[in-house]
Amino acid sequence: MDMTAMRAWWWHRQGLAGSLNGADPAAVLSRSGWARSVGGANPYLTLFSRAGTPRAVADKAVQEMAIYELPSARGCTYVLPAEHFAVGLQVGRGIPEADLKVLERLGVGRAEIDRLCQAVLSVLDTSKPLDPAQLKDELGDQVRSLGEEGRKKGQSTTLPAALGLLQAAGEIRRVPNNGRLDQQRYAYARWTPPVSPFSDAEARTELARLYYEWTAPASLAHFRWFSGYTASTAKVAIAPLDLVDVGDGLLAPPAVAKQLQAYKPPAKPAYSLVASIDAAILLRRDVPSLVSSDAAIPGEKHQASGVMDLPDHAILDRGRLVGLWQYDVEAGQIVAHVLGGGKTDTALHDAIARTETYVRADLGDVRSFSLDSPKSRAPRIAALRAG
Repeated sequence: MDMTAMRAWWWHRQGLAGSLNGADPAAVLSRSGWARSVGGANPYLTLFSRAGTPRAVADKAVQEMAIYELPSARGCTYVLPAEHFAVGLQVGRGIPEADLKVLERLGVGRAEIDRLCQAVLSVLDTSKPLDPAQLKDELGDQVRSLGEEGRKKGQSTTLPAALGLLQAAGEIRRVPNNGRLDQQRYAYARWTPPVSPFSDAEARTELARLYYEWTAPASLAHFRWFSGYTASTAKVAIAPLDLVDVGDGLLAPPAVAKQLQAYKPPAKPAYSLVASIDAAILLRRDVPSLVSSDAAIPGEKHQASGVMDLPDHAILDRGRLVGLWQYDVEAGQIVAHVLGGGKTDTALHDAIARTETYVRADLGDVRSFSLDSPKSRAPRIAALRAG
């Protein structure tokens, strides 16, 4: 298998080759895949790297609910286009039930959580969006503290479990306090999501169909990682799709397989600066497939070909991982490292400068996740500078 062509195909399929330039946020996410959101900059970088989307345009799309952050695959939060709200919620609906098992061990029964859920809905039915502290004040002793033992298990009170169940059920949604996707301060509001036309089995197949449109060819193991399904459930989900094996267990819809066979990668370098959890990387969670050499990661014990997750954001050249980057807030600049001791050519310099201008003007920072900060990432920035 020609991995150079395969990497370039994944990059092309993800819309990073320019085919989505100028597209609206919903169209980008529909075509390239849902953007993982963990209180970091990935949703914004996803839209900018593919369509050149300014933050104000992305925030307006959130405000108008053309796109929105919802719990979906594996119960994880992604930013989805409106056309996928129903199926996204449906495939992630049962995941929060695991929290109830923890609560049972803490002496909290399901009936108590169900009563709390109804109380939350009653409060939000007659209120503007409320943050967790405001909800707790309104609910009073209906929210039970679980003490030190609960804190150790990540459940300090009964409220988070109730909110998780209600979000997964589509009864409430999180509203970002300042309208931005790269933070994790939320209020909660009532809403009514679109009704899914699918049975649960059909929804799992629809998720598989979307997945293989976003990132085929991909293996069953890759799809299992994204979906969280068991091997047997995943096999049933993909069965109606009639996927074909293009080699090494990588599966694709027949039409995509034909397109791949005819695809010719660009001859010249074409760089994309994306987040470490960009869909091009996270959908398969297979960093080694993006690496063509055993280049070392600065400041880390592992080489790039031996990690599952990147410690820094990624620089891709036609789909191949060629470098890493972070944003230095104090200096107002991107700090980049080219893997394997390579040099920064003109095209890469221009790609870095373009992203740096966007970050400085629109974002102010590039957090990987909610607890990331300029202080916490200082060692990684130093490592990239030292090479």
